[in-house]
Amino acid sequence: MAGVMFLVLLCISAGAMLGVRGEDPYLFFTWNVTYGTLSPLGVPQQVILINNQFPGPNINSTSNNNIVINVFNNLDEPFLLTWSGIQQRKNSWQDGVLGTNCPILPGTNYTYHFQVKDQIGSYIYYPTTGMHRASGGFGGLRINSRLLIPVPYADPEDDYTVILNDWYSKSHTALQKLLDSGRTLARPDGVLVNGKNAKGDGKDEPLFTMKPGKTYKYRICNAGLKNTLNFRIQGHTMKLVEMEGSHVVQNVYESLDVHVGQCFSVLVIANQDPKDYYMVASTRFNKQVLTGKGIIRYTNGKGPASPELPEAPVGWAWSLNQFRSFRWNLTASAARPNPQGSYHYGSINITRTIKLINSASQEGGKLRYALNGVSHVNPETPLKLAEYYGVADKVFKYDTILDSPQANVANAKIVTQPNVLNLTFRNFVEIIFENHEKSMQSYHLDGYSFFAVAVEPGTWTPEKRKHYNLLDAVSRTTVQVYPKSWAAILLTFDNAGLWNIRSEMWERAYLGQQLYASVLSPARSLRDEYNLPDNSLLCGIVKDMPKPAPYSI
Repeated sequence: MAGVMFLVLLCISAGAMLGVRGEDPYLFFTWNVTYGTLSPLGVPQQVILINNQFPGPNINSTSNNNIVINVFNNLDEPFLLTWSGIQQRKNSWQDGVLGTNCPILPGTNYTYHFQVKDQIGSYIYYPTTGMHRASGGFGGLRINSRLLIPVPYADPEDDYTVILNDWYSKSHTALQKLLDSGRTLARPDGVLVNGKNAKGDGKDEPLFTMKPGKTYKYRICNAGLKNTLNFRIQGHTMKLVEMEGSHVVQNVYESLDVHVGQCFSVLVIANQDPKDYYMVASTRFNKQVLTGKGIIRYTNGKGPASPELPEAPVGWAWSLNQFRSFRWNLTASAARPNPQGSYHYGSINITRTIKLINSASQEGGKLRYALNGVSHVNPETPLKLAEYYGVADKVFKYDTILDSPQANVANAKIVTQPNVLNLTFRNFVEIIFENHEKSMQSYHLDGYSFFAVAVEPGTWTPEKRKHYNLLDAVSRTTVQVYPKSWAAILLTFDNAGLWNIRSEMWERAYLGQQLYASVLSPARSLRDEYNLPDNSLLCGIVKDMPKPAPYSI
């Protein structure tokens, strides 16, 4: 990459530049991460800003773009960002989680450099350090299809990003102290739509505008901490076209359950009387419903939004049926010019089945969450660096959990230690998430997309495979698990690196409901994995060690 002449260099937005080399285009960003004071729920509170923005800036990229983001940490605590859903092919060095990266120390900077290779779709980024995600630092990341690749719908008039959050008026520091003291997070104080909640007093500025008769794309993501949020638009239906990188069968919905960490793209036609309309997001599966609103205004609009908000669905059977209605669009082109459905995942033999059962414990007054009885802690030396430098045995043990845990593991004593699974490169694996608790779960896997083939009530047994969708399950990066239910995903572990499997409920991830999948290529070749970048931050026991010999072709 170095030494190739720039052909073009031009400004494209605040803090961003576009460079075109003799390879895929480069986008350059400089981000200043600071504290600020805002009143998202009407009460002044400390928030985390990126370039003075809350939510942070939208990254608008195209398949195969190289993205270079220089992050200056002006907080008083170490900080990291992850790019949730970006596969980081051969490049877990850029994943921005504490198992792969040393955090950016206060008053210093670090430059992320990654390629959005062979991907399209709607994603989010957010902080992975402490409880920073509760204060901000999150935003939208979109990857547009290249012009040569047909998209299965006409170009919309405009393309909007909607970031939804359940929100606490306490600071991230206060919430972290609460969790560290052994207590759980209470219900949130409100719901935000792009960092705001419309008051409905006639003075609200619109978040988006629409011209009558035109079609608009809305990318809706739940960057919250805890709650599934149901999203709907007053007086309008939504045609679902994409989720987390896959074109889907284009069903029409009146509302969508967006589980924590998930993103959907919908098309909305401005075909109603010209006035204001509310976008509405409300919490699901709680006795007390919290609602956030944002205004969409027709350009020739005359009149305020109606105070009568569309009703949300009730119960999780409705939500499960909605999940079952999602189907992969088998005829659409993907990021590369081949039909999405040309990959016949349903006919591949499963080589390993891993069942992960989540549990909670307050033993000894310490609240911890676990997978298969192990509650993950991040050692001072990131796991990936320990592997690369050949000192993994000094930092963690592999495979401390069973692939097939006993059913009573949900009630067993929890062990607190790093939780790392050793996965064979290129094996086709089935992962079962089994939830014995009464609460919702949402899981995300870094480095991959997977086929979410089933979500069902009860407990999983091998006989349940006959209920799998082996034809057109959506390839995506997050999956929800309902109370007393299970979910099954299938994927090929063909991306060498170290990859985080985590609860998207951030209280649970912070207190141990996560693990790492170590996928090592036996060849130690650049064909399979990139070398440690020269600018990588080093910490823990590798800080002063000599660098290992680099991989070669």
